[in-house]
Amino acid sequence: MREGEFVCLLGPSGCGKSSVLDLLGGFEAATDGRVAVDGGPVPPPGPDRGIVFQEPLLFPWLTVRDNITFAPRLAGVPASVYGPRAARLVELMGLSGFENHAPYELSGGMRQRVAIARAWISEPRLLLMDEPFGALDAQTRLSMQELLLDAREATGATVLFVTHDIEEALFLADRVLVLTARPGRVAAEIPVPFGRPRRYESLLADPRFGALKRGIVASLRGPAGTAAAGPAHSA
Repeated sequence: MREGEFVCLLGPSGCGKSSVLDLLGGFEAATDGRVAVDGGPVPPPGPDRGIVFQEPLLFPWLTVRDNITFAPRLAGVPASVYGPRAARLVELMGLSGFENHAPYELSGGMRQRVAIARAWISEPRLLLMDEPFGALDAQTRLSMQELLLDAREATGATVLFVTHDIEEALFLADRVLVLTARPGRVAAEIPVPFGRPRRYESLLADPRFGALKRGIVASLRGPAGTAAAGPAHSA
């Protein structure tokens, strides 16, 4: 991945997408081959790599602000450093006015926004996202996708995003890596030609969008013609 690039790993359940994130995050060690971050061995989990899971996994006894700032506070980072970052992320994530709310007072989409802000506050060089919108309804999911793109444009973050949704991958990514079913292999590497900023309605009207989607479906089916993809649309 290039610095500042948004890459989607797209493939069926069980093909190893989440395992790739675990390897890059330093949660697991490779049994074979070589995994490198910045050209060197993967270090233990740290603030240089933020991770967002499918479930928000917030601390229920902490406020929105305290959930977002938990890691830097635990690391002893001065409030003068993490405070402005938190304020900016609250604004980028559309959480203004909810800083003192508890997680149970928020919708599912808002809780996921808090989780994204929490992963982003340490200004990681790499943001790892494991199907973070998979549990949301279609309308909320699209809103979250647009919010993520806006925040990413504002911060220039490098993002590796796992999904099984073809339209989500084409909407978000600069490049899509299509994985086969187990054993997972890279079936196709697809540069996404759409410029930024992006809006979903504009992509649907672009004939290249449908052509890319058909090509990805063909890659997922493989030479045997057996469907291995998850849902082919996000909304």
